[in-house]
Amino acid sequence: MSATLTETPRTGRAPGPRLLRGLNWLVVRQHRAALLTVLAVMVLGSIWIAYQHGRMSQTLEAAGWPEKELAQPTFASTGLSLTVTALSALPVLLAVFLGAPLIAGDQEHGTAQLVTTQSVSRRRWLTTKLLWCYAAVVVSGAVLSAFFTWWWKPYRSVFSGLWSDGSVFDNTGPVLPALCLFLTAAGITIGLLLRRVLASMLVTFVFAAIVEVVWGEMRTYLAPSRMLTYPLDDHMPAQLNESLELDRWIGSAGGDLYGWGLCAKSTEAASDACIKEHGIVNNVVEYLGYDQMASMQWTGAGILLAATAVLTVFTLWRVSRSPL
Repeated sequence: MSATLTETPRTGRAPGPRLLRGLNWLVVRQHRAALLTVLAVMVLGSIWIAYQHGRMSQTLEAAGWPEKELAQPTFASTGLSLTVTALSALPVLLAVFLGAPLIAGDQEHGTAQLVTTQSVSRRRWLTTKLLWCYAAVVVSGAVLSAFFTWWWKPYRSVFSGLWSDGSVFDNTGPVLPALCLFLTAAGITIGLLLRRVLASMLVTFVFAAIVEVVWGEMRTYLAPSRMLTYPLDDHMPAQLNESLELDRWIGSAGGDLYGWGLCAKSTEAASDACIKEHGIVNNVVEYLGYDQMASMQWTGAGILLAATAVLTVFTLWRVSRSPL
């Protein structure tokens, strides 16, 4: 009697039940190296951040913080710098090495045609791949973001970077997973259109670099700015200590605003004369406050997620309309 694939193996033991079956099993097996790499980065990155958190805590405790006020910048180490650099590079690396080859690799090697000529539709095949890819990207980004937020938040006053800097803003809260997801989706779309792995990776890298620059310029537009007026000779109010200053003026009692350098004359007498001439009595500051950070992050994450949805819909539409 001839053997078939459904017979019990010669060991006499029935095969155990699989956690994954069908197309899910195929996709995970095909991309197991990439998925395991992302998992390893998430686990090792979390351990590294926890280690750096403990090291910073010990350093600050030995320096007498928070009872003893420390000068700014107070904590800048190789470990912190390496962590920030790695987290900032994560969205780009995921886009280039996970997103770009996801479909382009199948197109280049003919795997897409092989799979989609079976009983599986092209849309179902792509949807399964996208779900696994997106899940890996979101989970890894969210976990690393949570760990970095846990490290930064209680020690933000002694970090060398401000909350508004990309090194903090983009690596805490919902921004990191949203940015990872958007750039990965962009890499997938680029790969689908170019159909070649190397070309897709190069174009994705350039696109991700441009997005990083544009995103840095957009950050200050994610919330309405605030205006604060205080007397010309007074000290800067405490509420500006953790703020991002956008612009500064000097103002008259009537509400007229002038550039802050208007009366910066070479002599004190000339400055006083300029102040009297224009009736200047106030400093006026336009700023974003630290308490706006969370709403700015969620607004930014919402924009990135909406862009991801657009790219995903386009990708699914393109696959359903055009041959692979």
